[in-house]
Amino acid sequence: MYEMRSLRTDAERAEAAALVQDRQRWLTLRGLPVPARVDVPALFRDPQAEPAGLIEDGRLLACMILQREPDLGWGGGPCLFLGHVHTLPVRSDDTTRLITLWASDFAARLDLPHVRAEALARHPLEADPIARFLDRLTYMGWDVNGAGDGQTGERVARLELAAEHRPGLGALVGCRVHEPRSAVDERSIA
Repeated sequence: MYEMRSLRTDAERAEAAALVQDRQRWLTLRGLPVPARVDVPALFRDPQAEPAGLIEDGRLLACMILQREPDLGWGGGPCLFLGHVHTLPVRSDDTTRLITLWASDFAARLDLPHVRAEALARHPLEADPIARFLDRLTYMGWDVNGAGDGQTGERVARLELAAEHRPGLGALVGCRVHEPRSAVDERSIA
């Protein structure tokens, strides 16, 4: 069984940072874009970032940083935002399908209408390699809402997925993710 859970301990966050470094190395070796304006592994080491991970039999398959109702500058209305999603290269498509199902259900349980994410897109969206990746995401139910500047100021493809309750999903993907803070909560803390 799979489990999506908050990464709370230093060891869990360090494992996520290592997964991100491995994924970025894999992307770089294939000439694919990696973030240039932010140290993504460092984000996963920060306990305030609220990282989450998809785990199977004790093995971390993917990690991401969850945000509730962030100010993205695109997309209307509240959402669950999946930031800096990284997967193990050998299981990327299967893992992405599970994340898609889980995120759609989790957003619905939080009474949020959408899940949003961003994918680096240094070239036009119709050009490979981003076009093939976006086609796979579209097949999984994501909508591509054009391109523009992302949260880190780099050009991204803007992705949106409708929230949907999936009652039987718990038998496949357990959920122990704490509700992420909203942008309003973060402003009141600062």
